[in-house]
Amino acid sequence: MNTFHELINGSKPVLVDFFATWCGPCQTQAPILEEVKQRIGDAAVIIKIDVDKNPQVAAKYQIRGVPTLIIFKNGQVRWRQSGVFPANELERLLSETA
Repeated sequence: MNTFHELINGSKPVLVDFFATWCGPCQTQAPILEEVKQRIGDAAVIIKIDVDKNPQVAAKYQIRGVPTLIIFKNGQVRWRQSGVFPANELERLLSETA
């Protein structure tokens, strides 16, 4: 398994879902991300980071609210949004970033 740092520095787009288990909107976002993963296959990587279990990563990326979604490519933040985001838009953003 690649480390978080290795993944976000790769040439493939990586969508990171910063979430918390107690967060209602995060639970709404989870099946949307599953749908996106099924649609895009191996074109991008989708990972989830629990902010309560990984406070140092959350602090580094200044996560103030959950869910916060960030798309990385080659170590660069390409897109960032807080709140629940629809599958069609996420799929479009990932394909544009690829």
